[in-house]
Amino acid sequence: EVQLVESGGGSVQPGGSLRLSCVASGFAINDYNVDWFRQAPGKQCLSVATIGKDGSIWYGHSMEGRISISRDNAKNTVYLQMNSLKLEDAAVYYCAARSGMMSTKQSGRFPPCQDQYVGITYWGKGTSVTMSS
Repeated sequence: EVQLVESGGGSVQPGGSLRLSCVASGFAINDYNVDWFRQAPGKQCLSVATIGKDGSIWYGHSMEGRISISRDNAKNTVYLQMNSLKLEDAAVYYCAARSGMMSTKQSGRFPPCQDQYVGITYWGKGTSVTMSS
């Protein structure tokens, strides 16, 4: 089955760390650009990080300096290491694979990530990150 499956989410204290995994099945993950997105209830979907087919890396401003994206080709997996987590980091985190560029649709509401972004080939169903104290 062709799919992306995220894991590694859970409850974490402010200042804590998590490592999210995105495992591809049915295709080689290193044949695609892979993005991590996050969306909290009632909030805009944000692009968190990208690792390109060529290994190039991009980080969004919201978490830059606190996260690291990496890829293990042998395991067909992309990781997102998250450190120094803040309350506002609570969200559902999605990974997505795309062949080329992506763009966004304008909307008067905050649509699901999957509706906001255009050009994604495969979406994962997400893994939830919550904050606890």
